[in-house]
Amino acid sequence: MLKKKTALLTVGVTTMLLIFSGCYKTTTLVVNPGDSITTEMSYANDINPIFQKSCALAGCHVSGAKAPDLTKDNSYKSLTVGGYIKALDPDNSELYQWLSGKKSPVMPLGAGPDQAINGKVYAWIKQGAKNN
Repeated sequence: MLKKKTALLTVGVTTMLLIFSGCYKTTTLVVNPGDSITTEMSYANDINPIFQKSCALAGCHVSGAKAPDLTKDNSYKSLTVGGYIKALDPDNSELYQWLSGKKSPVMPLGAGPDQAINGKVYAWIKQGAKNN
């Protein structure tokens, strides 16, 4: 009888430890922040500067480092040819999934998710991801 109670207690404690150890927050998802942006987003003026400031840094998304290459002259082609964007469908675009935390690690590393960045990128993709 004592063995049965000990076994049940052990199973109960182990179950509780597993449940509680799995309950913690690791990322914050920013949902559809670009829905409120009604002005047309410009790749050259609104989106590419974000990549130059936050992504195209040594060892990150530059030529010869981690794909996609987000350097000023290569970023649009890298995103479109590489399949990182589904024009008109930001929620299913890999670029937005990395920025929003739906894919891990959240980009930009150590800073994301950033609602201002995500809003612009979301709106730009939803508007057709034009190279304008």
